[in-house]
Amino acid sequence: MAPLAPALARWLAARGWKLRAHQQAMLEAARAGAHVLLVAPTGSGKTLAGFLPVLSRAASGDVAPGLRAIYVSPLKALAADIARNLEDPIAAMGLPLRIETRTGDTPHERKSKQRADPPHILLTTPESLSLLLTWPEAPRIVAGLDTVIVDEIHALAPGKRGDLLALALSRLQALAPSLRRVGLSATVADPPAIARWLAPAGAVARIVHGEAAPAPLIGILVPDGRIPWSGHNGRHAAAEVIRLIEQHRQTIVFVNTRAVAELVFRDLWAENTHGLPIGIHHGSLAPEARARTEAALAEGRLRAVVATSSLDLGIDWGDVDLVVQMGAPKGAARLVQRTGRANHRLDEASKAVIVPGNRFEYLEALAAFEAVAAGDLEAEPLRPGALDVLAQHLAGVAAAAPFDAVEQYREVRTAAPYAALSREDFDRVLEMASSGGYALRAYDRFRRIVQDREGRWRLAHPRLAAQHRANAGVIVEAPAVAVRLGRGRSLGTVEEWFASQLRPGDSFAFAGLTLEVTGMDEASLFTRLSRRPPAIPTYVGGRMPLATNLADRVRALLADKGTWARMPADVREWLRLQAAVSVLPPADRLLAETFPRRGLHHLLLYGFEGRNAHQSLGMLLTRRMERAGLKPMGFVATDYVLAIWGLEPVGDPAPLFEGDVAGEELREWIASTPFLRRAFRDVAIVSGLVPRGEPGRPKRGQAITVSTDLIFDVLSRHEPGHLLLEAAWTEAAHKLTDLDRLRSLIERARGKLLVKALDRPSPLAIPVLLEAGRETVPGVSEEELLAGLTA
Repeated sequence: MAPLAPALARWLAARGWKLRAHQQAMLEAARAGAHVLLVAPTGSGKTLAGFLPVLSRAASGDVAPGLRAIYVSPLKALAADIARNLEDPIAAMGLPLRIETRTGDTPHERKSKQRADPPHILLTTPESLSLLLTWPEAPRIVAGLDTVIVDEIHALAPGKRGDLLALALSRLQALAPSLRRVGLSATVADPPAIARWLAPAGAVARIVHGEAAPAPLIGILVPDGRIPWSGHNGRHAAAEVIRLIEQHRQTIVFVNTRAVAELVFRDLWAENTHGLPIGIHHGSLAPEARARTEAALAEGRLRAVVATSSLDLGIDWGDVDLVVQMGAPKGAARLVQRTGRANHRLDEASKAVIVPGNRFEYLEALAAFEAVAAGDLEAEPLRPGALDVLAQHLAGVAAAAPFDAVEQYREVRTAAPYAALSREDFDRVLEMASSGGYALRAYDRFRRIVQDREGRWRLAHPRLAAQHRANAGVIVEAPAVAVRLGRGRSLGTVEEWFASQLRPGDSFAFAGLTLEVTGMDEASLFTRLSRRPPAIPTYVGGRMPLATNLADRVRALLADKGTWARMPADVREWLRLQAAVSVLPPADRLLAETFPRRGLHHLLLYGFEGRNAHQSLGMLLTRRMERAGLKPMGFVATDYVLAIWGLEPVGDPAPLFEGDVAGEELREWIASTPFLRRAFRDVAIVSGLVPRGEPGRPKRGQAITVSTDLIFDVLSRHEPGHLLLEAAWTEAAHKLTDLDRLRSLIERARGKLLVKALDRPSPLAIPVLLEAGRETVPGVSEEELLAGLTA
């Protein structure tokens, strides 16, 4: 074991710290020049372990000018937090290192200075790193780079942001061949798979495991010993959550969507009789507002903050000693990640409380608790790299300098998601980037890259470099407008479709305030403070899917009566009544219930495969029911149940599942819905075929949609095999319909369908009927509906 640099050893000793085994292993990996993945619990000094080789080298006097290390985070807030945390050891050791962040929140002037005079350590995001590499001076900037650290790697690798990052890493490796890659995570379910993703082709990444942390203390809040039949997000328990906040130093109250953040903040404030300082944090708030909340939390000026996933990765908030999860967490790994924000130290157990919104959510919360205890974390599968992302990357490479196709193909294949990319598909991407495809080649605006006399690919016009940088990125948000207080500063953004429904005088909740619309233009809503009852902005695609392992555990809990003793009395009685009136959903079969209710015939399927899969099945089955003359009237899908109602009874549901339900019929259904056009819009934007706007002049969402719809129609008629149409089909099938889980659900229905014909709704049916709003007939109360169970 090599001795530590004296300055580093003194700094550790002054704090009474000794290097842990995994931190020493990270130093040894650096000395060997090895790529390495560190999987260690929250609070274990994981981030310090990633930076130790960089700090150790500087403490030994090796401080060459220029960029030496890049840190990549999925969150801008996390990059800013790490920058704050690094300042202390660097200042204490007197190291001449300059640290800067480069994210979407970084001012343009500072980014320009960074290109001319880069810091020693740059903290950034996948998007900002990719953009940095589009500048002609990128080779000079990264020439001395020796380390890139990817934090929360599990959150990046499975998606398009991971594809973009993998391509950027390959570009960096080509420009700085001795570059060493480091991955960090507390919640990797499959370390070998992530290690393969991290390492360049032909190389191996070591896997280092940190020592185990104390088991987290996770409770489930049951106000007054009762769980509501229906509802979401635990809002019924606002008074109890305020009491928890009063009993702790600092609390983060996590929710699953931005709209729910606004609702829960209002609920908590209404119960906040002592006027405790409470903040709100989500991705639609202005960067300045988020930064103020982060600073107030870090400095101890807030007792609580209501937050979405914008705060749940890696950030150390110091005095936070409690995490509250409002509503079911939807995944064990997510629960572990969020719980780790409390007591962010290895020797102290993290503490969290789950607040289920209804009885099914209680079962999910219990399943999540058991999964965390068993270390059963969900692993999102890694998949081949998306070709729309590759198209964007190639345009970015051309923005920096002309490239040779053979060399670039070889470089792209060193990125794990693209290791199996065929030359044919690579050439298809090049063709699409150079002409839009043969159906669009007559239009110059689709010619983004062209070949020069030497056969290298370059931008078709220099102005396209600025356009690319203004449009790059793989997160396609719904079109948004700024929310301004008066005619002044922006509070953040709401989606364009929501803003279009507002008129002067209307009120809505945003940024923890009640605002009244005073005027609007194409880019902004102008508002003033109001006391009128507000609407709540909603956001497209905000729901989180129920993880498969939690779905399996919920089914097991229902089937095993031995687990019921741990449940609240009203939940036990709910399940006992279900067993008496119908049956409990078996762990290995699909339960279908049929019953009449107020002149309609209902079919309920207890799939537990998540809302997207249930919604897709509902669309397919109602189409089949229509053809069979069963006259379906509607359906509602939750994470747990699909309910369909119609004018004719469904005697035997089994024939509805026969044939190729998830094949050609699914394709026909997707083609008839907005899903496919929406998916095409997204891939067209990501690929660069349709820009979001010109530099400083973003397009309105409606204009973009009109453009993508026209192109979709042209390609569908004249080039049905176009690369982007294929990409849209893939995205619609897997992202919007959750195809794999839909197929699993259909498979369980074939030969494993358990049908119960009832004369009234079963206890398990009540929550979904209440959610569907089927029982809103004047004079019919929830109590009357429930009383029918024992009538």
